[in-house]
Amino acid sequence: MKLASKATASVLALSCCLSSIGATSASAMTLMDFIRGGQGRQQSTQVSAPVPVNPAQTLNSVEPPRAKQPLPTVDAPKYYTYKADQMRLVSTVHFADPVVTGAVADASPTPVAVDAEVSQRRYLADARVMATNDIAKAIESYYADPSKPLLWVADHAVSDKAKAAMAVLADAGSVGLDPADYAVTLPSVDAANADPVMRDRALMQFELALSSKILMFVQDTVRGRLDPNKISGYHDFKRKDVNLTAMLDVLRASPDIAAYINSRNPSNPQFMELKAELAKLRSESGTDGSHISVSLTGTLKPGDSSPEMANIVKAIEHRGSDALKAAHADLFSAYLGTPSYTPELVSLVEDFQREKGLTADGVIGPSSVRAMVGENNDVKIQKLVIAMEQLRWLPDELGPRYVFINQPAFMVYYYNNNQEQLSMRVVVGSKQHQTFFFENQVQTVEFNPFWGVPQSIIINEMLPKLRSDPNYLDRMGYQVEVGGRAVASSSVDWYGSTKSISVRQPPSSDNALGELKILFPNSHAIYMHDTPQKSFFKKDMRALSHGCVRLADPRAMAAAVLNTTVDDVAKQIAAGQNKAVAVPQKFPIYIAYFTAWPNKDGVIQYFNDVYDRDAATLKALDATSKARTAQI
Repeated sequence: MKLASKATASVLALSCCLSSIGATSASAMTLMDFIRGGQGRQQSTQVSAPVPVNPAQTLNSVEPPRAKQPLPTVDAPKYYTYKADQMRLVSTVHFADPVVTGAVADASPTPVAVDAEVSQRRYLADARVMATNDIAKAIESYYADPSKPLLWVADHAVSDKAKAAMAVLADAGSVGLDPADYAVTLPSVDAANADPVMRDRALMQFELALSSKILMFVQDTVRGRLDPNKISGYHDFKRKDVNLTAMLDVLRASPDIAAYINSRNPSNPQFMELKAELAKLRSESGTDGSHISVSLTGTLKPGDSSPEMANIVKAIEHRGSDALKAAHADLFSAYLGTPSYTPELVSLVEDFQREKGLTADGVIGPSSVRAMVGENNDVKIQKLVIAMEQLRWLPDELGPRYVFINQPAFMVYYYNNNQEQLSMRVVVGSKQHQTFFFENQVQTVEFNPFWGVPQSIIINEMLPKLRSDPNYLDRMGYQVEVGGRAVASSSVDWYGSTKSISVRQPPSSDNALGELKILFPNSHAIYMHDTPQKSFFKKDMRALSHGCVRLADPRAMAAAVLNTTVDDVAKQIAAGQNKAVAVPQKFPIYIAYFTAWPNKDGVIQYFNDVYDRDAATLKALDATSKARTAQI
């Protein structure tokens, strides 16, 4: 396994970087400058006399200054204009059995006797139904086989089984889907009095339409309406396969069609909790007057004064827990609405901040105001629908043991035996250097790690410095290799290609990755790690790294994934040696993005859309709904 060579770290933020991070300022301060408060230090490198390298890669000490050349850059992943799966007509040309059709049409005095279903099937060829290509293929395969019976029509009428299936489709909103996507109109013919040909044509149109909508519903419940990889380059999922052709046979054989269709939804506790919250919010009135507005410009600090103080106290009383209200009951009853931010009010605000997982410093800024006023039900419902869509991209069961990083919450959780056993604050990628959304498996803990600098940082952030000072990496203690051979950075031609050049930082107290990193090898070079920059964990908004995930308590997480103790982890670190230890058994890690998610007590918490991914997902859902309403 590659370890240091796959690692990434932030030059500016003491973190790692994605392998495809966007360009940053050419004059940006580098990692070691940042660690030392902006002052670089002279340091002799441990590299021995430079190994001769290709002349094209070597600087000539008497070479005249190079002409100014544009600096190369590595671009960040992009958000896309979502292209929904297009609809097409189901091909019905093979649906009518020519032998049966001829027999029914035979005008001789003694025509071949055929049953009702066979006589109806000839009108399948006249049906006009739109579906996505994979659904259309499944329908074409099933109905082209004359031995396969009809699913939703019996005795020249819509069956009870069809009506039960339609009731499930009509309730699609309860599981975060759009009922309009699955709407099917019942035939408007009177079975007793209608013209038989008109009746049977209408029934066969209904038969195919309901099959297509049920297949769409089942497919959506299993894998989601969207292909996440078409939303942005930051999404990385293998889309789930749904065997639609076999599904029609299962639907035919199912004795309880409603129960079967409903069973295709995720069954994990998180989905059920999101579903319950969605039902609760939709049942509530949006005009109960409970929303309290706080209009605060900038921040309000202890000792300050603001006319919004009265609304702040009212909002805390409305949004705080029963325990908080009881602890400050005297204050609530005695407060007269004065604008001064007194010590008693500071204590109230600190307790509220602590309760909401914010930094309890008494400073009222945007995060505190957001916690005080909450979000209206429409916004929450939107976040729940998106969360239920995204949860379908993950396995139906997350597993009894896993790590779950929720980027908008800036938190990581370790689950074992289906119980949350550890949680801590994390720092994730900034909006310019976003952390990806994907799943993987925890495999290795590396103690006293090397930081292998990715090409994106070499090109975007180090190269400008090296072109003016080729000795820069030597002085800062980095190790440089060209084609796998150790060289001094001063011997490298930094005007040429960097593809064969690798740069890494040895283990040290200054190392960007700190004491350890936890690896789940992936194409994005993302991992969890320690950091010397501890102050960032005190911030409420922690989208501050170059993409990797920094841990507030890395020793505790390392002990958890290795099934060992924090003391044992400390001994491994104290040994001072770079050492990789495989976890006893690989298990899942979800590097996720949910702005609505249940906590360990099943209470749904809501978070800010730090990367605007919810907005992109909503646009994709809208594009999908529009594509599905395509007319014949």
